[in-house]
Amino acid sequence: MHFSSDNWAGAHPRIAEALSRHASGFAAAYGLSELDRKVEEKFNDIFERKVAVYFVGTGTAANSLSMATFSRPGGVAFCHRESHLIEDEGGAPQFLGQGIRLEPVDGDLGKVRPGELDAAIRRFPAEFVHAGQPMAASISQSTEIGTVYETQEIDAVAEICRSHGLPLHMDGARFANAMAALGQSPAELTWRRGVDILSFGATKNGCWCAEALVVFDPEKSRELPFIRKRSAHLFSKSRFISAQFDAYFEDDLWIENAAHANAMANQLQSAIEASDGARLAWRSQANEVFAIMDRGRFNSLLERGAQFYEWKTPHFATGLVDGNEIITRLVTGFATTEGHIRDFAALLQSN
Repeated sequence: MHFSSDNWAGAHPRIAEALSRHASGFAAAYGLSELDRKVEEKFNDIFERKVAVYFVGTGTAANSLSMATFSRPGGVAFCHRESHLIEDEGGAPQFLGQGIRLEPVDGDLGKVRPGELDAAIRRFPAEFVHAGQPMAASISQSTEIGTVYETQEIDAVAEICRSHGLPLHMDGARFANAMAALGQSPAELTWRRGVDILSFGATKNGCWCAEALVVFDPEKSRELPFIRKRSAHLFSKSRFISAQFDAYFEDDLWIENAAHANAMANQLQSAIEASDGARLAWRSQANEVFAIMDRGRFNSLLERGAQFYEWKTPHFATGLVDGNEIITRLVTGFATTEGHIRDFAALLQSN
């Protein structure tokens, strides 16, 4: 009953086999191998246009180098107050972005509210040098609390960005889960909506260590190779990231994995709704589930073999918990089985 994180699961067997298959022999280093080029072309096919792709090893690197790409002196980037960018990157965006600032923006259910974004940007007028200058905005798809931006919601945020001349970044650590939830293509959820750069995550969805920055206008990424190298994120044996992506995309394994994770999350939500000892904090659309229970029940479930985390109450949800109650997070993934759900449901009922 491993629901702590989709990072806890190992690699999908097809990903592991691809790594083994490419472990022998010789290939050009630093992203110049035939396999690297093949995968870059696959990204073009997936996004239905020519894109610039930069492989990195972690989501933190992808998010932080995205911010570094947009960096300006006194730069301010706007993101949801509970986004991974501002809460869980340990200051890496500010460090690699040469001292930029992350400005929190409110919004319910993990989503930036367009009006709040507009107001936040306007607090930094160009003529007031002391405050710094707006440089970018960022949204997460899916969000940190398992919700997803519908296409019209991305449109609304992108319109605010365009009105202020700012690029829009998307943190896509669980991008495949959002795709599976919405039934939309990669293009429809990104550049056709006004997204300029995507942190494309695969590690949480079956890969060992595979992330990428996808820039939808290659002309705007001329400095990124130098930024990535300076930041020590240029892999010499990049074929091992490409090998993962190659297997990840083959026969739509990435969509299959994400759809399975989402389906398991739906079953888990049903199990929580049917129990007397817990209730959903809100309805998840992707693979992160949030349940409210009292601390005693939470500790008992941990003692009996369930693995999941207490979660900090989001700003918008301060009135959801009472007394000794807490919000908990449970995450499903490609390796989650129906048996795991049944075992957890049984624990909930018997606890």
